[in-house]
Amino acid sequence: MGVQTIGVVAFKNISPFQLAVPCLVFGENSLEKDWPRFTVKVCGLEQGEQPTRTGFSIRAPYPLAEVASTDMVIVPSWREPGEEPPAELVAALVAAHRRGAIVVGLCTGTFVLAAAGLLDHRSATTHWLLTDELARRYPLVAVKPEVLYVDDGDVITSAGVAAGLDCCLHILRRLCGAEEAGRVARRLVVSPHRQGGQAQFIEQPIRKEGDEDRFARNLQWLQAHLHLPHTLDNLAERFLMSRRTFTRRFRQQTGTTVSAWLLHRRLVLARRLLESTARHIEMVAEEAGFGSEASLRHHFRKVLHTSPARYRKEFRTG
Repeated sequence: MGVQTIGVVAFKNISPFQLAVPCLVFGENSLEKDWPRFTVKVCGLEQGEQPTRTGFSIRAPYPLAEVASTDMVIVPSWREPGEEPPAELVAALVAAHRRGAIVVGLCTGTFVLAAAGLLDHRSATTHWLLTDELARRYPLVAVKPEVLYVDDGDVITSAGVAAGLDCCLHILRRLCGAEEAGRVARRLVVSPHRQGGQAQFIEQPIRKEGDEDRFARNLQWLQAHLHLPHTLDNLAERFLMSRRTFTRRFRQQTGTTVSAWLLHRRLVLARRLLESTARHIEMVAEEAGFGSEASLRHHFRKVLHTSPARYRKEFRTG
């Protein structure tokens, strides 16, 4: 699995919800004995009791120096985007990254990673209200204002608040597989997987109820028939729309394009089949809609940076 110990940075005036997000995703897996286990250490930037933004105080059980021994460091937010993080926090993040730890910035925590220089010449995101400021303050960062999170391997950033949950579940999926991440998502009663490229803010125009239900039913049908070859024209016909209207409505409803949605859903299905069945990889490719083993390998390398065989070896559960 690689990551065993996770340090979460706490500080004065932190949002308790944002602090709780990584603790919930990574720190309560012991509720099921067969779930992956992590040691989560909440590390205080300041000593003693630290006031939060909601009227009560917390006490971090570990000092900031403890992140020196963790495999992943998460900065769940920051006080104000314009406030420079203290030198000791910057130094701790840089040192952790240099020794090979994964460093994560959720919401405004992205600004802390940027101040540490960890996002220079990398793609990153933050809350949609603050992406312009991030780009202005740190011009070396390739800011992606429209996405939920950006996984750049050893440095990961997310958009605001609830997107932190999506990002942490994505990391759990990357470390432990889709089945384990799905268990945690079900326990938290949240969507099992919102892809990183999905839009942060999706405009939803008012529509008639019947129209909305029909679109949802067709989307469910599409999810159940990923193995079929789909084109924009045949999908638009099924959704009873012109091609132009269909593509516009699809993005409004899902926050992404038809091709991106299909690829994401097919990868999720392929990963689940590789984890939970002994089917030959060629059969997995056909059932997931990739058509051939070569196509499946191509997309696994491009998106997941691994091969189907290696993924199965690492995450097979049965």
